[in-house]
Amino acid sequence: MKISSFIFGAAAGAAAAWFLDPNDGARRRSVAQDKAGKYARKGAAEAQSKAQYAAGQAQGMVKQTGESDRSPAAERLNDQGLQAKVQSEIFRGVEVDQGRVSVSVEDGVVYLRGEVDSPDARSRLAEAARAVDGVQDVENMLHGPGEAAPMQQEPGYTA
Repeated sequence: MKISSFIFGAAAGAAAAWFLDPNDGARRRSVAQDKAGKYARKGAAEAQSKAQYAAGQAQGMVKQTGESDRSPAAERLNDQGLQAKVQSEIFRGVEVDQGRVSVSVEDGVVYLRGEVDSPDARSRLAEAARAVDGVQDVENMLHGPGEAAPMQQEPGYTA
């Protein structure tokens, strides 16, 4: 017991002499303080990194179980984004000249204008547009060859 006390006392005395040296003690204390801060910051950064990793793993597990943190398309897309989405989805599986059909979106309402060859294609395009997530309503103003284009009635408009 006396030997361990002696060794502990000797180590404490040597450390005190090392850090309290009148010539180099201030520099040594500063270096020791800087290194201690470095290791504290490194430990904090590592702990934060591990916490973020664990949070990501937990979020991945939630997504695997079928739950989603995505909001509906109506909340994510503006009118231009919704227009691009509708244009990319409605022409799948429908034989229509895309250059003759105009798609525009205003406040979530899709406006289909142009000429298509068959009434079936007209209804299929409108139904495909209604099925797109984020579409509030569809105004189908498509017409067949030789038919007059339907006119949209503005809300509040009286003729």
